[in-house]
Amino acid sequence: MEEKGYWCLQLHAHLPYVRHPDYKDFLEEDWLYEAISETYIPLLSVFEKLYEDNIDFRLTMTISPTLAGMLADPLLESRYWTRLNSHIELAQKELERTKNISEFRPVAQMYYDRFIECKRIWESYGGNILKGFKKFQDLGKIEIITCCATHGLLPLMLDKKAQAAQISVACKDYERHFGRRPRGIWLAECAYEVGVEKFLKDEGLRFFFLEAHGLLFSQPRPKYGVFAPVYCPNGVAAFARDVETASQVWSAETGYPGDPDYREFYRDLGYDLDYDYVKPYLHSDGVRRNTGLKYHRITGKVALGDKKPYNPWNAREKAAQHAGNFLFNRTKQVEHLSGIFDRKPIIVSMYDAELFGHWWFEGPSFINFLFRKMYYDQDVVKPITPIEYLDKFSANQVAQPAASSWGDKGYYEVWLNGSNDYIYRHLHKAGQRMDELAKKFPNADGILRRALNQAAREFLLAQSSDWAFIMSTGTMVEYAHKRTRDHVLNFTKLYDQIQASNIDEQLVSYLENYNNIFPEIDYRAYK
Repeated sequence: MEEKGYWCLQLHAHLPYVRHPDYKDFLEEDWLYEAISETYIPLLSVFEKLYEDNIDFRLTMTISPTLAGMLADPLLESRYWTRLNSHIELAQKELERTKNISEFRPVAQMYYDRFIECKRIWESYGGNILKGFKKFQDLGKIEIITCCATHGLLPLMLDKKAQAAQISVACKDYERHFGRRPRGIWLAECAYEVGVEKFLKDEGLRFFFLEAHGLLFSQPRPKYGVFAPVYCPNGVAAFARDVETASQVWSAETGYPGDPDYREFYRDLGYDLDYDYVKPYLHSDGVRRNTGLKYHRITGKVALGDKKPYNPWNAREKAAQHAGNFLFNRTKQVEHLSGIFDRKPIIVSMYDAELFGHWWFEGPSFINFLFRKMYYDQDVVKPITPIEYLDKFSANQVAQPAASSWGDKGYYEVWLNGSNDYIYRHLHKAGQRMDELAKKFPNADGILRRALNQAAREFLLAQSSDWAFIMSTGTMVEYAHKRTRDHVLNFTKLYDQIQASNIDEQLVSYLENYNNIFPEIDYRAYK
């Protein structure tokens, strides 16, 4: 029987560029190491098993340029390897400690097995798991898309050249990692304003994603709502998020991740056990922190101390049930839509990749079960990528999408408010100066070229939307302020030295080593 519609899973994998070679260990680098062990490698493990079992799965996945740069960085690779072996050592100790504690022993065994699996996959790709994602893209199972170069929020950039450079630098860097040009892009924070599509077209990008209201408020209104793409007037396709699938998975209150049987994120071994026992697995400052080993389940709305022991088997069964429920809802949704549409609908489910495994520990199992059930248990809805859908349905409505973003209120306010608005006058000025430099020195070489390229790196890093987001949410705020200040100051120093024809080569070399993202960058992206 032929399918009646399609489901597109889009996972947005992104972390800000955090790399501190002058420190033995650095707290914010943990964001990367946690995501590797809890999200990226578990997803690769799911892909491997699905492929081995001949399950025809499909998904789309952003790997942002900053994340790709960190995953391919030898220093961060070596630090993750050290951290992983430390986790294996701790897990081995936990097997011994819990051997007579029946309620915790299965959990300890689970962690040991997971870390060993992480080690196997890490070694199989020589420490660069980008190779794993590339493998599954080359096999036609996933579509890897790019993102703005440093996750810069385009609508808050006054200078159109700054917007264009975020796109062009990203596409060039993607080609370095994946051996071909990207075909789609995730606009940082899903933030769109009219005109951005010009820069996408210039780079050969065929599609991007929008929040639901960005498409629903298009002119003219979309005939199929969010269940089919539209072409912008210049031919770039826009796909929009389905609200129903968003709430089913995103919401901790009404969505699957809040189920009482799932693992509790906020109670960790690093705080539960004796200090001397966990100290060897903390940072060099000795402050208690999460180890990633968590022995309790969500339980319900109770204090952390009242959380019940986690049961991996029960959680796995619940993930299978939730995958079945999700698929049931998608089949009913597709059956309804296909009954009123004159074409097969596409349901686009968009999530941060780190939700699966890091925040929602059982998330990768949910994806595994879902693709298996989708393959074996029904023939109403099939997984698809945006490119495959466009190839099947090349005729689409032409409409002009509306300015929009995801996040609170849907119109950039998370990234522009009283907590962070001061940064933009500095970013706008730096953008003007970057344009000025690119025009003044159209064919630089030697140390001048190196300084100009590093100025472009510093400007791009200052533009990261992550810093404004962190300031807005109130976590790790001082770090976000410092990163913004440091990159703007670095840029300004380089600008002043370039203009004065008095470049400090030692400073340039230091910054090239410290903020070494985009090794093939060309400052002329701002011409």
